[in-house]
Order: sequence, then C-alpha cells, then structure tokens
Amino acid sequence: MAAAERPIPLRGALSGLLLTLVVFSFACEACKKVTFNIPSKLEADKIVGRVNLKECLRSADLIRSGDPDFRVLDDGSVYTTSTVVLSDEKRSFTIWLSDSRTQAQKEIKVLLEHQKKVLRKRHAKEDVLRRSKRRWAPIPCSMQENSLGPFPLFLQQVQSDAAQNYTIFYSISGHGVDQEPLNLFFIERDTGNLYCTRPVDREEYEVFDLIAYASTADGYSADMPLPLPIRVEDENDNHPIFTEAIYNFEVPESSRLGTTVGVVCATDKDEPDTMHTRLKYTILEQTPKSPGIFSVHPTTGVITTVAHYLDRETVDKYSLIMKVQDMDGQLFGLMSTSTCIITVKDSNDNAPTFKQNTYEASVEENSYNVEILRISIEDKDLINTANWRANFTILKGNENGHFKISTDKETNEGVLYVVKPLNYEENHQVTLEIGVSNEAPFTRDFALRTTMNRALVTVHVRDQDEGPECSPAAQYVRIQEHSAVGSKVNGYKAYDPETRSASGIRYKKLHDPKGWITIDEISGSITTSKILDREAMTPRNDLYNITVLAIDQDGRSCTGTLAVNIEDMNDNPPEILQSYVTICKPKMRYTDISAVDPDEPIHGPPFYFSLADTSPEMNRMWTLTKVNDTAARLSYQKNAEFQEYSVPITVKDREGQSATKTVRVNLCDCTHPSQCLPTRRSAGVILGKWAILAILLGIALLFSVLLTLVCGVFGAKKRKGFPEDLAQQNLIISNTEAPGDDKVCSANGFMTQTVNNSGQGFCGTMGSGMKNGGQETIEMVKGGHQTLESCRGTGHHHTLDSCRGGHVETDNCRHAYSEWHNFTQPRLGEKLHLCNQNENHVPSQDYVLTYNYEGKGSPAGSVGCCSEKQEEDGLDFLNNLGAKFTTLAETCAKR
Repeated sequence: MAAAERPIPLRGALSGLLLTLVVFSFACEACKKVTFNIPSKLEADKIVGRVNLKECLRSADLIRSGDPDFRVLDDGSVYTTSTVVLSDEKRSFTIWLSDSRTQAQKEIKVLLEHQKKVLRKRHAKEDVLRRSKRRWAPIPCSMQENSLGPFPLFLQQVQSDAAQNYTIFYSISGHGVDQEPLNLFFIERDTGNLYCTRPVDREEYEVFDLIAYASTADGYSADMPLPLPIRVEDENDNHPIFTEAIYNFEVPESSRLGTTVGVVCATDKDEPDTMHTRLKYTILEQTPKSPGIFSVHPTTGVITTVAHYLDRETVDKYSLIMKVQDMDGQLFGLMSTSTCIITVKDSNDNAPTFKQNTYEASVEENSYNVEILRISIEDKDLINTANWRANFTILKGNENGHFKISTDKETNEGVLYVVKPLNYEENHQVTLEIGVSNEAPFTRDFALRTTMNRALVTVHVRDQDEGPECSPAAQYVRIQEHSAVGSKVNGYKAYDPETRSASGIRYKKLHDPKGWITIDEISGSITTSKILDREAMTPRNDLYNITVLAIDQDGRSCTGTLAVNIEDMNDNPPEILQSYVTICKPKMRYTDISAVDPDEPIHGPPFYFSLADTSPEMNRMWTLTKVNDTAARLSYQKNAEFQEYSVPITVKDREGQSATKTVRVNLCDCTHPSQCLPTRRSAGVILGKWAILAILLGIALLFSVLLTLVCGVFGAKKRKGFPEDLAQQNLIISNTEAPGDDKVCSANGFMTQTVNNSGQGFCGTMGSGMKNGGQETIEMVKGGHQTLESCRGTGHHHTLDSCRGGHVETDNCRHAYSEWHNFTQPRLGEKLHLCNQNENHVPSQDYVLTYNYEGKGSPAGSVGCCSEKQEEDGLDFLNNLGAKFTTLAETCAKR
C-alpha cells in the first residue's frame, strides 16, 4: 500500500512545477503584447479591456497611454476617451509604465482587432458527429435562487438503464442531503424524482454536488455512483455597496483640467461577470451646485476635474452625492449612494497687496535701532501658511543702509526700523520704495500675469540740538623739523552742525606722545614747545598724532586727531654699521662696509666712502671701491701682515653731510672669521673690579710657579744625580690633559725633541694648539725671562711662535741632551733588567696617570709625583715600574 502511494507526491511536485512555469511564462509575456477584440465602433468612456499592470511592473507609479483616444486606469482598465472607429481591422498603441524611485520603465503593446465572423462550410465528405445515448449519465440541472415554490419543488428525474431488467431503488447523498444544509433535497426511492424542499440563496451556496446511487432490491449496485451537480441560478437580489460611507479627497486649487481627485469603489455580492454585477457610477448631486466642476468615470469610479473654476478663496470644500447602480445603470437595476467630501487645498495664487500706496513716518536725527512704521497688507491665501506670510524688501532709497524692514510673524505686518543714525543737516527727508512678496513662490500661471506690489514711504528727519562735530575725524598740519620753539601753526577745527560755525568751541589736548605741542584753547591752533625731531618718533614715520577734545558751551564734546607731518631736514650724517671686522687671509680678499642714514631718502643715499687717512702708507695698504648706493668694499694689499689695523673711513650723503668712523680690521690667518677673536688692546681699556682681581690672582700664581722653579733648581744641585744644565725644573703649563705631543725644551728655550718634528726652531709648537680645537696650550716653556703673555699668538692661540730664540746657542742644547742621555741610559737598562727578572712585581701607583680636560688655568701650581722630592734617590720610583714600561724601556735602551 505504501509503494502504491509513492507516485502521489511526485505527481504533486510536477503539478506545482508546471504551475510555476505557467505563472513565470505569464509574467514574462505580460509586458510584450495584449490583444483585444472590439467592435468596429466604440463610444466614449467605454471599456476596451484590462491589462495586468502588476505582472509587468509592480512598483509602477506613473501610467501613460501612447494614444490620446485611450485612457489607462491604475487597475489596468483601458477606456476610450472619445468615439473610436476602426477603419481597418487592426489598431495598436503603447502603454508606458514608470517607477520614479528606481527609474525603471516598461511598455506594453496593445493591439485592437475587429474580426468578422465567417461561417465555414462543412465539406461533403466530412463525417457528422452524432451524440449516442449514454447510460446512467448526469443530467444538467439548475434551480432559481429565492424560488417561490410550490415546495417541494421538482427538479428532475434520475433513471438507470438497469431498471429495464431489474427493480431499482434510488438514493442521494451530499451537501443539502446528509450534510449542511440538511434535508434540502430528497429523491423518491422508486421513481428517481429529485425535489427541493425550500428556497436557496446563491450567495450562500452556488452549487450543490450531489451523488446519486442505483441499487437492486437485494442491495447490489446496479450502476456506478452518479455525480449530480445542482447549480443555483443567480437573481439580482443584492444592492451594490460603496466601500466607504464617506470619501475624503483633496485637490489643489491650481489643478489643471483633468486632474484626478480620487476613486470611489463599490462591491456587489451577485454573480460576477453578469449584468447583476455590472456597476455604473454617477454624481447625483454637487454642493455647492454650480458650477459643475467634477465628473466620475462610469465604470472605474475615478473622479476628475472638468473645469477651471477651482478657487479656494471662493469655495474651499465640495460635497458630492455618489450613486452606483448595477445592471449597467439601467432603471430596474439596484443602487446605493455615498458621500464624497472634496477639500480644495490652497495655492499661492493671490499676491499680497498694500492697503495704501503711500506712507509717512518721522524720526529724530542721530536715533538708531528704533521702529518708525508698521505697514499692513492684504492676502487672500490661507492664513498662517507660506502662501500668506509676507516678505518685505526695500527696493530703493536705502543705498546708505540707514533702514531695515522685517515681518511681524503674528500680524504679517512690515516693520520699518532705522539702524544707522540720520543727519538732519545732510537730508531733511528720505523716500523709500517698499516691495512685498510671499514666502512661497506664486503658481506658474499666476506668476506670468502678476508683478510685485509696491508702496512709497516718506521718512521725515527731525532736527536735534547736537554737540560739536569733529569732521573730518583726522586733520593734518605740516611743521618743519627743528623749527624754533614757539612756532605757531593752524590746529584742529570742530564746528556746530546746526550753525556750521566754529565759534564758542573750546579745545583741549588729550594726548601728546612727546609733549612737543601746546594747543590754544580758543582757536585750536598749536605751538611747538620743544624742538621737533622726526627721527625720535616711535614708531618712526612722518606723522605725529595728537588727540584733541572739542567742547561746546553746553559741555557736549567730540574727539578728533591732529596729525602733524614733520618735514625732514638733513640733520643726520650717514653712520657706518661696522666697528670691527675680521678678514681671513688669503681666503678673503676684502670686506664690505655699509652705512645707513636716519633721514628721509631724499637726504640719504647714494653714499660716498673714502679713507679719512690719506697718507701714502694707508693708501698702499687699503683701497675702497663702491659696491652700491649704501656700501663700499675695503680691500688690502697682498703683502699685508697678520695683525689688527685701524682704518678711518669717511662716509658722505648726497647733500654732503658726512661722518668718520675708525673701523678695526683684524687681518687673521684663518679659514673662517669665527676662528679669530679680537686682540686685547691696552689703550682705552677700563678694567672692572673682577678683572683687577683676576690679574692679582694671576700674578700670585706666577710667583708661586717661579718659587717652585727656584726650589727645584737648588734641590737638583744638592742631589748631583743629574747633569747641571738639567738640574733646573721645567715649567710645564698645560690647559688640556688629553694625549698630545711631548716636547722637551732646554734652558735656553730651544726645542730639543718633538714627536712629529714640526715647528723646529721654536720653543713649543703652533700645531698643538690648532689640533686641539683652539685650546690654549704651551708645552715645557723654560722659566726665567719669559711669561705667558709674551708667548700669545694671534687669535689667543697660545703657542711659542712669538718666543723665537734667535740668540740661543744650538750647541748648548745638543750638549744638554747628550748629558741627559748619558745619565739616564744605564739606569733605564738597570731597571729593565730588574723588570725582566720579576714579572709579577707590583707596579708603582705613580706610573701612569690619565687626565681629562678640566678647563683653563688653575690657581694652584704644578702637582706631580716628583715635584717635592729633594733627595738623591728622587728616582727611586723607577724601581716600582711594571710590565707596561717594558716596551718603552727597550726602545730607549736600543738608542
């Protein structure tokens, strides 16, 4: 049994798939072409057919017919707008569908055909189909709803062919027999006559599907059960009913002819697609009655405008009594009514107008931010809407911005204000042209035939007793620089605006930056109280501003500015900007000298530069050439020595005003001027208390160093360990404790040994100081007749360049070195032998010391491991040297 039921779901699935394909095919075909068969002539407002718009474009919100003779409603119904006659057998047009949101568009082709019926003749040889008698066949049966009887009402007789041979008994079952409604039908058991027992309502039961049975006396079925449908025929017993008792629609008053107002709809319970349900809509009554503005489509119920008389200001609401009648509106058809309320919405089709063409107002001069006038208007549009609210504009007369007009939101009046003070003396009255419009724009048709309404407003300015007027606020006078004290010129002038006179006005000086001016209280004239110097003004310009207060007899005042233009005089010579310059020889061949003049340019450049010292020696050494109007180029001769020079230079302006300045020129051996510092000069130098204290400390330090040297010399003579010429202690001055060049100087100041053999013939070297970034360094200078100050080089590089020893005997220096060598050689060998025998000997704590740079100078003397040793065994520290000294000792032993 289960296996037999398996094909049933498959059959259902195939049926569903087939239905889906049919629906999909219908949807695809919905937008292609629709064909309607119509008569050769159709009157206006007749239905042609219906197109399924939803299947083509469900979201369509705009439906348009390509043929003006046809109109398409939202439900797809196609109606004629005028009488249509088909001259030929076919006619077509297009229905356009659009979705404004997605911009989708579809089109449907509609084909109208008129086909004549042609009776086809049967061919002589064709067989004629004849109906044969069927056994136990259902007989079509129907009954009228709401039948009046008499009851039971005979419907038909059911007979079986088996009754010819057997005794047959008849029975029925189904709705109306053994199912609701019960006992509505019965059949005579012997005759097969079928009866109805009472009236039937078709709207409740359209068809009764009965089943008839034929059986023999012994209960056997003589025939198969026979389906016996009983159809209830419709009767026009139901009135059409509107879907709403009252319809409410809105339409703008500016609507064009044919605008859709709304759609009314009615339903009828009678059998569809019959005359009982063919409805027709009409307007029974319109209130107010005239003029007739609306019409309704008889079959669709679409209400449209048919006149241009919509005016909200005349009638803002219409009431329509709508009638619907079945039987296509025939007199015997059933009908019902409904009410349709149509509200006319406001459009801006009325311009605001002034109640009068001219207005007058008055205001006191010097008043501002005051209301002077309210202007009323009339507007027939709906109150408190954008079509009614007014916008006021000042079209003419407000070029200086004295007035402002706004709208009172409550009263819709124009409020005119004075926002900038008026002057009675300048103008006694002002005429304004005011325009008015609405917030919302006019409708298109109304805007083409109307213009903005305008009105004239005359504003009278009332005179007011005013104080003095300082006009213009800034007044100018000219005074020559260095004018004599007491020079008098015209000053500030104020006046009474009513009388245009300056009499009776007193003046007072409020602000004078330098106190150069006094002002006359009565006349306002000014007098110089000091010598005017244009170059002393800050900021420097040509105007010296004085603030003046003008007071009338009533104590009213105004404030003004008196700008004094101080005319410049050539009272200042040019001034050379440079006082000290550095020239790096030979990299720099010249330096530029520039000058400025605080006077005006008319008394200034071009400047003329010249050497103030015209001696032959100065002219051979220095030359001046012009660079531009304010600068000259100072060049030196190639054979000039490294030192500082004083060069007097005279500069003269265009009018001959001149000045001379001595420029200190440092001719330095350098690569950049920043490496050369100015040389100290004793002349004209004033020492402060700290400088004097530093000099005294330096002298004390020098004496301590000399005392240490003397003690060292006498101690060395007593020890007799060293040769006599080397018994004196050497002065070792070092401002850096970083590793550097080792040098040994003899007593006569001649260099005996250097590491790099540079600078031979000098006591010390210049290279050491240069390589250590400009630090002051002197290596082993012999004390006695030389000082640090005498060994200073240019640019404060402390070298021994200035300590040339032209009188020194070089033989003595060589003899001293040989004695030193003979004294130290055997002892170094002995110590080397001891170090080789004892490798683990503890090294001396005073063997190797590492020093870092700790700044210039020291108030203390030289401190070392051997400075205080006076005994002969002063070199006993050599017995404690460690393995680190081995390499040095071997080198010295080989020499």
